[in-house]
Amino acid sequence: MRVLAVADDFRQFGTIVFLAVAALWPIVDPLGGAPIYLAMTSTLTAEQRKEMAKAVAINSSLLLLASTLVGAYVLDFFGVSIPCVQVAGGIVVCAIAWSLLNAPNASPAMAGKSPEVLAPDTLRQRAFYPMTMPLTVGPGSISVAITLGANPPIGLRSLFVTAVAHSLGILLVGLTVYLCYAYADRLMRTLGPVGTSVVLRLTAFILLCIGVQIAWNGLGTLLKGIA
Repeated sequence: MRVLAVADDFRQFGTIVFLAVAALWPIVDPLGGAPIYLAMTSTLTAEQRKEMAKAVAINSSLLLLASTLVGAYVLDFFGVSIPCVQVAGGIVVCAIAWSLLNAPNASPAMAGKSPEVLAPDTLRQRAFYPMTMPLTVGPGSISVAITLGANPPIGLRSLFVTAVAHSLGILLVGLTVYLCYAYADRLMRTLGPVGTSVVLRLTAFILLCIGVQIAWNGLGTLLKGIA
């Protein structure tokens, strides 16, 4: 029985990590943000571009983690029910995914300016705004993160497993943000415009399916309450 319980915990842990990455990665979209990041940091040196990418990844992870772990309790403080959050969050996810599916192909050009050296304070400020918000983590990403944590499991053990799994999933998303931003120049040359467009369309479709599932879970709970 103990072995089965541990196996169930590992299965639950892996499922939650996968769902966190699958829900957040398409909406954070580091691949889509990479060319924009490259254009907005074109005047920085290569070292400062990587340093800023690290700061953006850390800021994004902390912001998403706070939204996932605490966001539901904040909403509860204001009297907003969890099923309503799931329905609203699912609709937002579907709307964003639909816009991504129908968005025109665009690739911002890199401005040809000479490199400049920024002070550390200026670099950190710019790393949070606008690089972290709203370029990387915007209202859509925050709403998805809150939706992920809007249905905490019952029991301290399950709650701990879920929190750790969400944290690991968000850290993996943050890691991809760093890799895509720090090596944006190489990534764009490797994928090319066609490869980048294909990746964006596939992730947008996955995001649309996830949004429908989230909204359906919340709607099902609301309908059970009425019945």
